[in-house]
Parts: sequence; structure tokens; C-alpha cells
Amino acid sequence: MLSLAEITKHYDSGAGKVEVLARVNLTLAAGESLAIVGPSGCGKSTLLNIIGTLDRPSGGRIELDGRDLTGLDEVAMAGVRNRELGFVFQSHHLLPQCTVLENVLVPTLPLADVALRDSAPGRARQLLEKVGLGGRLGHRPGQLSGGERQRVAVVRALINRPKLLLADEPTGALDRSSAANLGELLVRLNAEEGVSLIVVTHALELAKQMKRVFELRDGALHELVDSH
Repeated sequence: MLSLAEITKHYDSGAGKVEVLARVNLTLAAGESLAIVGPSGCGKSTLLNIIGTLDRPSGGRIELDGRDLTGLDEVAMAGVRNRELGFVFQSHHLLPQCTVLENVLVPTLPLADVALRDSAPGRARQLLEKVGLGGRLGHRPGQLSGGERQRVAVVRALINRPKLLLADEPTGALDRSSAANLGELLVRLNAEEGVSLIVVTHALELAKQMKRVFELRDGALHELVDSH
């Protein structure tokens, strides 16, 4: 479903070229889950942003369902992000003036497919019920706990039925109990929604819940075969 071939990323600084990613190769099957671990500053978020078309690689090729993403223009990439990819970040990025239901429906606003837009409120209510927030639809983010806000962010990421869910340190701002609950939720939704899942995390407890675990080291991915 997802294929990365020889992905590189470097930045030019006053001291010369800084290489962040070198020869990153990865394949992810439909419905599969994997975690990427590694020390701060090793390039995990950079890699996730490249996979999510928020950043472009310096070299290499990314394919999603056989479609080359690296050659797309900005408009086409925005369409891929909105319809085929879902994002969850360490900070929930919810709109404080909007209700839970309104926040979840934000990604559906640009949809050209009228049928999908019309069915979105029902799907939003169903997903919010599934994550234990069925009674919170009219609440605003400030009335929710940190764990509840992050669950809303997960539902928002799934509302357009993406093929791939990308989570960047999704439990980083949560207490231990809320982090464990969110990890279990991501695993459950990965199975129930059939969405492929890539999680970047410092939390080994979360990483070990994924089917495969990779360490980003020296700019390349190394699978930890004994991670479980």
C-alpha cells in the first residue's frame, strides 16, 4: 500500500549540507501498523512529514497504492492529504471555538463529493460513540481532558476514511493512563477501520503495540525483529 524507496533529506546550513535521512526504504501493507522510534533529532518527524506530503524529500520515491507522490504539484498533494491521509499530532490542534462534532467535521468541508459530505455527520457521531465521546458532541475542547481532546483528534483524522493514519508522538502530552488508553484505541481502530497506521513515538509501550517496530538510526530505518 505504501512504498518508500531510497528516500533522502538534507538541509543547507551555513556550515554546509546537513543530512537528516539517507537511503530510507520501507513497505507497508494495507491495514498494517508500525512504529518508528529513535532519539530526539534523528529525523522521525521529518520522515513522517515526508510520508504525509507535508514536506518533500531531497531524493527518492514515495508510492501510495502505486501512485508516485513525489512528482505531484501542491494542489494534487493537498487532495491526497485530505482524502487519503489522516494526521494525529502531539498537540491536538482542535479549534477552541468549535464543538467536538464541528471539529471532527472540519476535514469534510473541502470535499467535492456531496454524498460523502452528507454522510459525514453520521459517521462522526458513530466514531465519537466508538471512542467513548458520544455524550460530548456539543462540548468545546476547553471542557475536555487531555485524553479526550486527543481522542477527538483521532476521530477527526479518520472522518474522511483515509488509507493511512500518521501519528506523531500522539501520547507525548498525556499522562501514563491516558497514553495507555490512546494506544489501545489506535490499535483497535487500526483493526476495525482497516486503516494502515504509522506511529512515531518515544514511548516503547506504545511502539510495542504495533505489528512492526523500526528504529531510525544514522538516517536509515532498521527493523527491531525482537521488539515484541
